[in-house]
Amino acid sequence: MKLHIKEFAKLTGVSVRTLHYYDEIGLLKPAAVDGQNGYRFYDEMCLARMQEVMFYRELDFSLKEIDAILSAPDYDKQAALHAQKRLLTLKKDRLERLISALDDAMKGEEISMNVFDNSDYDSQRSAYAQEAKEKWGNTDAYKESMERTKGYSKEKWNAVNEGMNVLMAEFADCRANGNAPESDAAQALVKRWQDYITKHHYTCTKEILAGLGEMYTADERFTANIDKHGEGTAAFMCAAIRAYCR
Repeated sequence: MKLHIKEFAKLTGVSVRTLHYYDEIGLLKPAAVDGQNGYRFYDEMCLARMQEVMFYRELDFSLKEIDAILSAPDYDKQAALHAQKRLLTLKKDRLERLISALDDAMKGEEISMNVFDNSDYDSQRSAYAQEAKEKWGNTDAYKESMERTKGYSKEKWNAVNEGMNVLMAEFADCRANGNAPESDAAQALVKRWQDYITKHHYTCTKEILAGLGEMYTADERFTANIDKHGEGTAAFMCAAIRAYCR
């Protein structure tokens, strides 16, 4: 799947302007951008990411909170999907009760006002929102990132993201030049990567860095984004970080 931004907007029900903003703040990057005309294109991984974003928006998370949670080294996508299924099942059950009540009303039968009760769903949603915030959004790194980035303008976010792209491109060049992940050149890049995250987001300890490195190959979305700079870059970064944190 390769959709132009207008097609992706229509598919997801999100405006083009919103997609531009998500791109600017790094929440949802397009799969590719045409270098000549700047057109953005989206693929299946973008759609999966958008689905997660929309789910958390349903839970009233802010965009910065969503970005921090989805980017957390210990984010458990499967656990999130299971929670989503539980909530959707509650919604489905309620809709089925409403449809049945409508059938009864059309027959002239009396229906109970309890059919409109949505407390089960509301309580489950609130419980999950709190659990997610406590598990993935209440770490010291998250708090530090929120505090440090709360005043970032769109221009600042663009500059920070561009700086990360420059470093990823340097990792790609390092690999292309035949350097091993354990080489001095690769290890120097890892140190710069760690320092960059610390400077612009949160204190990136070796423990956090190690988790990030593993995520670069474990999560296909991160792999695809990093490998835009050259196939195998994500695996190279992962191996270099693993050597650095050993």
